[in-house]
Amino acid sequence: MNNIKTITAVSKATDPFIASQEIYQQLSQENISFVLFYCSSTYALNTLAKTMESTFNSISIVGCTTAGEVTKQGYEQHSIVAIGFSCEYFAISATLVESMEKFDTMDAQSTINSLIEQCQSKQLTDIKNNSFLLTLLDGLSSSEEQFLVTLNSAAQGIPHFGGSAGDDINLAKTHVYYQGKFHQNASIILMVNTTLPFEVFNCHHIDRPIEKLVVTQADADKRTVYELNAEPAALEYAKLLNMDLKDLSPEVFSLNPLAVKVGGQYYIRAIQKVNEDDLSLTFYCAVDVGIVLTAVEMGDIFHPVVEKLEDIANRHGNPELVLTCDCFLRRLEIEQKSLESNVKELNNKYNIAGFNTYGEHINGIHLNQTFTGVFIAGGTDD
Repeated sequence: MNNIKTITAVSKATDPFIASQEIYQQLSQENISFVLFYCSSTYALNTLAKTMESTFNSISIVGCTTAGEVTKQGYEQHSIVAIGFSCEYFAISATLVESMEKFDTMDAQSTINSLIEQCQSKQLTDIKNNSFLLTLLDGLSSSEEQFLVTLNSAAQGIPHFGGSAGDDINLAKTHVYYQGKFHQNASIILMVNTTLPFEVFNCHHIDRPIEKLVVTQADADKRTVYELNAEPAALEYAKLLNMDLKDLSPEVFSLNPLAVKVGGQYYIRAIQKVNEDDLSLTFYCAVDVGIVLTAVEMGDIFHPVVEKLEDIANRHGNPELVLTCDCFLRRLEIEQKSLESNVKELNNKYNIAGFNTYGEHINGIHLNQTFTGVFIAGGTDD
């Protein structure tokens, strides 16, 4: 048996054709049957779509645009990272959902059944206990929460994680890639069936709550809060931080997040932008009138990740691959604190690859400012 289980490739070439060729050459192994890629939105996407399709014409390939790329050598920008999976260890099926808004319970059930059937046809191993789901969603859709809840209702207990596509923090257009084309307002659902030990996980670095703010006016469909504590939302947030309104930025949002408390746990609701016309705040996650947003103090950004990965490694063995959806706000915090070398060390040690997201998904829940993924252990050869 060929011992290669997964391969990670990176191209920093800006030309789509050269980048596609470089990725293909790095992944060129006879047993690689599926490729997952993450790319900067700065590429000419129509050209990249065509060149990826023609280059990988006999290999299934899906992907999405990013707010930054995550490689075993650390963070990258304006690049492509791709992971190739060996058919000897992985049976992978994937489908495109063209409209996230119209995705209902019947769609979810038929989608899951179809993905299971496709994996079963490859006769690798039982689906139960040997499979996980991965979702890639349009990161600027306001339908993410409902989509994930609907999908989870049909998931039959199969663990699930994923990430929302980015666009290099331009907040204009995010895309997923399927069968030679980049799509908007769409999602990709993958089922990964594997003989290797794995564990889907999620962690954050919230330390403690500080101050509470009540949402007194909002538009849930637009994820926009107009008032906090009956005051213009952006003004109230700036006052909380003792800052001028003009100084609010993604960097500030990353260091001073707001969170909601659900079931005794805090979950960050990351701020996307200030709307200058009415001083409202638009968020990356669901918000509504009446919810309490709590300003939270953040702890050490690396400690929870290391603790989580060490725990999984102790139970399952050394990592073959940690496939991650790492919120871009975490990346902004790391860059502001000049901790990039720590990322490189961590990623190299645990074979981490993935992308910086506009939101993370875990078992039907949409989150912000987390490190979410799947730890795939090396396993043993036959």
